[in-house]
Amino acid sequence: MHYALDENYFRGYEWWLMKEAKKRNPNITLMGLPWSFPGWLGKGFNWPYVNLQLTAYYVVSWIVGAKHYHDLDIDYIGIWNERTFDTNYIKVLRRMLNYQGLQQVKIIASDNLWEPISASMLLDPELLKVIDVIGAHYPGTYTVKDARLTEKKLWSSEDFSTLNNDVGAGCWGRILNQNYINGYMTSTIAWNLVASYYEQLPYGRCGLMTAHEPWSGHYVVESPIWISAHTTQFTQPGWYYLKTVGHLEKGGSYVALTDGLGNLTIIIETMSHKHSKCIRPFLPYFNVSHQFASFILKGSFSEIPELQVWYTKLGPPSERFLFKQLDSLWLLDGGGGFTLELQEDELFTLTTLTTGSKGSYPLPPESQPFPRIYKDDFNVDYPFFSEAPNFADQTGVFEYFMNVEDPGEHRFTLRQVLNQRPITWAADAYNTISVIGDYKWSNVTIKCDVYIETPETGGVFIAGRVNKGGILIRSARGVFFWIFANGTYRVTGDLAGWIIYALGHADVTAKKWYTLTLSIKGHFSSGMLNGKSLWTNVPVNFPKNGWAAIGTHFFEFAQFDNFYVEATG
Repeated sequence: MHYALDENYFRGYEWWLMKEAKKRNPNITLMGLPWSFPGWLGKGFNWPYVNLQLTAYYVVSWIVGAKHYHDLDIDYIGIWNERTFDTNYIKVLRRMLNYQGLQQVKIIASDNLWEPISASMLLDPELLKVIDVIGAHYPGTYTVKDARLTEKKLWSSEDFSTLNNDVGAGCWGRILNQNYINGYMTSTIAWNLVASYYEQLPYGRCGLMTAHEPWSGHYVVESPIWISAHTTQFTQPGWYYLKTVGHLEKGGSYVALTDGLGNLTIIIETMSHKHSKCIRPFLPYFNVSHQFASFILKGSFSEIPELQVWYTKLGPPSERFLFKQLDSLWLLDGGGGFTLELQEDELFTLTTLTTGSKGSYPLPPESQPFPRIYKDDFNVDYPFFSEAPNFADQTGVFEYFMNVEDPGEHRFTLRQVLNQRPITWAADAYNTISVIGDYKWSNVTIKCDVYIETPETGGVFIAGRVNKGGILIRSARGVFFWIFANGTYRVTGDLAGWIIYALGHADVTAKKWYTLTLSIKGHFSSGMLNGKSLWTNVPVNFPKNGWAAIGTHFFEFAQFDNFYVEATG
């Protein structure tokens, strides 16, 4: 809902992603968590709790829409990612969910730290009742006493966030076990699923796998995927951890889970300190060394005749194995006992389940840089996604748009559609910006038709060598070529507009189409308006490279068409 009374359940890629996930596993759990909120909910404040009913209505509408338009059942809903919670809002949200017949949707809070949410729940019986799960981010495998005293499910509701090389895989393997052993957390959620964003953005390649070249189709199934399989292929939501879990004598850990129907899965990890550091929090030193570990199955498990064995060894390519099936362990001769030899940076899954498999996939296309010549006229009658390919919105939202009044060449455009700054999660810029291209580009020509919709105060830009994005977007540098509805132009060295290289008069007004051309070569840049030179030889010493970009002066409607970029170096 970009503004009040606006409802659209077909924006973004998340609906598609949830449906694709459900195709592969109909029982997968779906959760929603607001990071930011639309600005209109704040009534002028950067705060979602101004009108509790309105914010709850907004969130519940999304859950209802997920079911109505996509047949998706949302299982859990959060409050506000890593930001303040409001106890009255949580209660209002529960009441509104119940009123809409959504009693089965559970509430998770507060997706930040264990405190103050745990203490608040212990002091407030109604709050304790309405929260189903306490979720903490990056808990470092530990919880706190108050959280345990609530007797609620404890989750690491955001974790990992680490480069998906073998160290990231080691981090993931260690915390998947030790979040439960040290902190009784029965769910660990990796941020993020697939690294499908430009690598030079913050947290580049912090996904379980990598697919950041949609133009080539290249992807990499990284080692954290196979680490996940050690747990996820041999357990399901609803399985129970046994009490006999813990640390191994010479480093590492083991957990055991059952479905209560006789199946057993044991997961053992021996990740070394050096090869299992997560991005956060700080990891105190520990030592892992060669050892033998003996296990004895007792009670009903003593009758188990054999266990399937799956094995991973992280390290140099010559020694590396990822999710390899070894020979089964036969237990009947040993009275339910067995001994494993363990080296560092290994992972074993021993299980009664025989359904494990290391899936295969076709060889991905070769990696290719972003095309040096790229153009998009946005002429898509019924777009599958609301956003144009390869553009990465950093602030604002750029959507395909159909100009009903314009039957001519600008019938189909890309439009910035937010007219108000959101209630932000990060320190978003006050301008809107979408980046595209190859971060290594230095010498470029960028050309785009632009249309300012806001008279007098409106403004748009095209830019090159943009060097920052994500949570750092406010301080992005580059070469920004702006035109304004008041008949002026500017050339700035930054998105915020503090560094002014040139300015002057331009024959520009709102509600008319103009073609902007920006050329950057070496230490100089120049700009054209409608094919005529407007400014030339403006010196640019920094940055040396970066993305191309389009955007607006503030949160305002504006349109872009016939985007073209050519990189020569």
